[in-house]
Amino acid sequence: MALPVWHTIESEEALQQLGSSATGLSTTEAQQRQAEYGPNAIPEKQPRSLLAMLLGQFADFMIMVLLAAALISGFVGEPQDTIAILVIVLLNAIIGAVQEFRAERAVAALREMAAPEAHVYRDDQAVTLPSAELVPGDVVVLETGSVVPADLRLLEEEEMRVDESALTGESHPVEKQTETLSDTGLAIGDRQNLAFKSSLITRGRGRGVVVATGLDTEIGRIAGLLQGEAGVKTPLQLRLARFGRYLALTVLAICAVVFTAGLLQGQPVMLMFLTAVSLAVAAIPEALPAVVTISLTLGARKLIRHHALVRNLPAVETLGSVTYICADKTGTLTQNRMTAERFYLAGGWRDDLPDSTGVGAELGQAMALNNDVAEKDGVPAGEPTELALFTAADQAGFDKAALEQRKPRLAVIPFDSKRKQMTTLHQADDKVVAYIKGAPEQLLAQCQQALAGEGAFAFDHEAVLLEAERMANQGYRILAYARRELAAVPEPLQPEEIEQALSFLGLVALIDPPRPEVPQAIADCLTAGITPVMITGDHAGTAMAIAQRLGIASRDQEILSGEELAKLSDEQFTRQVGSIRVYARVSPEQKLRIVKALQENGEFVAMTGDGVNDAPALKRAGIGVAMGQKGTDVAREAADMVLLDDDFATIVQAVRAGRKIFDNIRKFIKYTMSSNSGEIWTLFLAPFMGLPIPLLPIHILWINLVTDGLPGLALTAEPAEPDIMQRPPRPPQENIFAHGMWQHIIWVGLLIGGLSIAAMAWAISRDAAYWQTVVFTVLTVSQLFHSLAVRSEHVSLFRIGLLSNRPLVGAVMLTMLLQLAVIYLPALNGIFHTQPLPMFDLVICLLVSSLVLVAVEIEKWLVRRGVIYTAG
Repeated sequence: MALPVWHTIESEEALQQLGSSATGLSTTEAQQRQAEYGPNAIPEKQPRSLLAMLLGQFADFMIMVLLAAALISGFVGEPQDTIAILVIVLLNAIIGAVQEFRAERAVAALREMAAPEAHVYRDDQAVTLPSAELVPGDVVVLETGSVVPADLRLLEEEEMRVDESALTGESHPVEKQTETLSDTGLAIGDRQNLAFKSSLITRGRGRGVVVATGLDTEIGRIAGLLQGEAGVKTPLQLRLARFGRYLALTVLAICAVVFTAGLLQGQPVMLMFLTAVSLAVAAIPEALPAVVTISLTLGARKLIRHHALVRNLPAVETLGSVTYICADKTGTLTQNRMTAERFYLAGGWRDDLPDSTGVGAELGQAMALNNDVAEKDGVPAGEPTELALFTAADQAGFDKAALEQRKPRLAVIPFDSKRKQMTTLHQADDKVVAYIKGAPEQLLAQCQQALAGEGAFAFDHEAVLLEAERMANQGYRILAYARRELAAVPEPLQPEEIEQALSFLGLVALIDPPRPEVPQAIADCLTAGITPVMITGDHAGTAMAIAQRLGIASRDQEILSGEELAKLSDEQFTRQVGSIRVYARVSPEQKLRIVKALQENGEFVAMTGDGVNDAPALKRAGIGVAMGQKGTDVAREAADMVLLDDDFATIVQAVRAGRKIFDNIRKFIKYTMSSNSGEIWTLFLAPFMGLPIPLLPIHILWINLVTDGLPGLALTAEPAEPDIMQRPPRPPQENIFAHGMWQHIIWVGLLIGGLSIAAMAWAISRDAAYWQTVVFTVLTVSQLFHSLAVRSEHVSLFRIGLLSNRPLVGAVMLTMLLQLAVIYLPALNGIFHTQPLPMFDLVICLLVSSLVLVAVEIEKWLVRRGVIYTAG
C-alpha cells in the first residue's frame, strides 16, 4: 500500500481496500492486524554501546600516529609527553563519541511527537486507545486541538484545518476536504483529503480511516531517513586526516635518512637511534589536536554570546568552508506568523489601516468582528490567519471587546471550502449588519457597490480582482471584505440569502513576512562568496516573492517545484542544481536530494530549518543549523548548531568565527611545521657538511615542548584578519597547505636550519666548548620570532600591533625565560647538557634568530603586491 495512491481513491473504496467500514474494525481483527503491521510507533534500532562508540574514535589515522608518538616518548624516557598525548587523544575520543549519540536522540524526539492517545471506533463503539495500538483500517475521530495519530484518508470533515508546518513548511493551516484528487504526484501539502501523523487540528472536526502506521507514515519515513543517513565529515576532519597520513610517511623517511647518515659518520648506534626517534616525536605536532579543540571550544563559547549553541564542535570551523546555505523559508527566513501588511481602500493600496470614519473604519470593524479569535489567559488565541487580521485591527485602534459591546454578534455562518467565505451578523442600533470576508474571486462577484467616504458607488470588480491577483503573484494571501445591512436576522440562516447584494469594503494582503534582519544577513553571505538558496514546502509564487524581497533571487531567475524536480534524473539535476536559487513544494526526500546534488558538485552545504521535514537534510548537510525557539525537537537534535534566538543573521557571525578558527589552525600548522622543518633540516644537513650531530635527543624534545606548546596554543587567540568576510569561502577540497603554506614551510625551515648550522659552524670555528648550546638557542629563539611573524598571512606585524594578541606575547616571553633558565641555571645545565653563554654570544644568537622575522615580513610584503603565491 503505497501512500501516494490514497488521495486518488474514493473514501468508500479506501474503506473497502482496507477491509474496514465506517464503524471501524472489530477488536479481534485489530489484534490480528497489530501482529501483522506492528505497533504504530517508530521502532528503535539497537544502539551502540558507549564503549563501542569510544573505541571507534581511535580508527582515525592522525590519532594512531599520535599514539605511536606517545609510545616512542615513553620509550626514550619522556613520560610527560606520553601522558600529554594520551590525555589529548582521550579528550578527542570522548567528543567524537558524544557526536555519535545525537542521531539516536533525533529519532527519540520523533517518537515523542506522536499523539499519546486516539479516539477510535472498535466494535461499533467510540473508545480511547494508545495511538501505538492503531492499525490500518481503524476509523479515527478528530477534533480541534487533536494531534493526528496516524496517516488518515478523511471520510468526513466539518470546517477542518490542519497545521502541517512542521511536516511541510507551510506557515498557515491547510483546509481539508474529502473529495478525491486525481493527480498522483501531488506534494504532501496538496493532499487535502489526507491527514498526516503528528500534525495538529487547529479548527473543525472530522473522521478518517488509518492508511499508514509507524514507519509507513510520512513522519515515519523521515525517521527512516534519519536512521539511514550518514553524516558528512567536516573539511577540517578530512584535511587533518590527509595531513596525518602524509606527515607520518614523510617523517619516517627523514628519520631513516638521518639515522643512516649518522651511522655512516661513525656515530654510536644507540645515539643515532634515540636521535631519529626524538626527531620523529618532534616532527609530529602532538599539540595539533589540542589546538584544534581549544580553537573550536573558544569559538563555540563566543558564539553562545551571539545566541548560537554549537552541538557538534567541528561545526564551528565547518561554517568557514560553507559555499551554499540552503534555508527553509517558513520560520527561518520568515517569522512563521501571518501578518496583515497591505490594505486596499477606495481604489488604492496603503500600508496602514486608518482609524477615522468612512470605509477605513468600516473595514477595521469588519476585521475586528468577523473572526473567532478569543482571549485565553489574556492572550489572543485562534487560527493564524484570523489572528493576523484581529491583530492588525487591534493595532489600528479597533478593539474587538469594545466593538462587541456596541455591535453584539447575533449569528455566524462559518467558513467552508465551497463558499470560501465567513459571515458574522451583528446588532447595530435598530438594524442588523453582516460582515463578510472571503476569497476575492467569490466575494467580489457578490458585491453590487463599494463604500467610499460617506457613501457608496458602483465599482469595477474586475479591476479590483486584477489588483488581488497582482498582489497574490507577489506572494500575498488576499482576503476581501464586504458588508450588508438587514432589517433582522433571516430565518432560516441561509448563506445564499445573506451573501448577496454586498457593499465592498476593501482587500487585505497577508503574508508571513521576512525577518527584519535577514536581508542584511543575505547580503553579507553574498559578499562572503556564499550562495543562499531557499527550499520550502510552500507555493512557488509565495516562495519567489519572499526570495526576491530578501535578495536571494532576481526576477528572471528560475524556480524549481517539487513536481518538476521529481521528473529530473539525478544526472540532469546535478547539472542544473548550481543555477537554482528557489525550490517550492518539495518533500523531505527532495530536500535531501538537493543537498546531495550540491555535494556531488563539490559544494559544502549548510542547511537551516526548524521543521520535522528538515531533519534528514539537516543531518546530511555539512552543517545543520536549527532554530531554537520555533524549531522542533527533531530538527534541533539532528542539527550541528542551534540558533537560540532564531536569528538567521547569527549564521553570518558563525561564518566569521569559523573562518577565523580555520585561519588560526592554519597559522599553528604553518608555525609548528616550519619549526619542525627547521629542526629536521638542521639534523639532516649538518652531517653532510662534516659537522657533528647538532642536538641531543633531550634538546629536540625540549624545543618541541616549549615552542609547540605555549606559543602554538596562544595562536588560537589571534584576532580575525581584516578581510575575513570579503573573501570567498575555501573550497572544501582545498589542501590545507594551499596559498603558499607548503612553500613557506620549506623555505622557512631551510632558513631556520641554515641559521642554526651557520651559528654552530661559527661557534666551532672559535673552538667554543658551548657550540651545542649556541645551536640549541638559535633554533629555539628563531621559532619564537617566527610565531610573531605568522600572526597574519599578509598583514605586517607592525601594522596589526605587537600587543593585539597579548596571550602570544606572554607565551613568547615565558618561553624565552625558560630557555634562559636552561642555559644559565647550574641545576639545569647537567640535565640538558648546556653551558652558560657569554653575553656577546647570546646577543649574536638573538640577532641571528631575528632574521626569521625580517624574512617573513619581506615575504608578506611580496604577497601584498601579488608577486608570490598568486595561484593559491
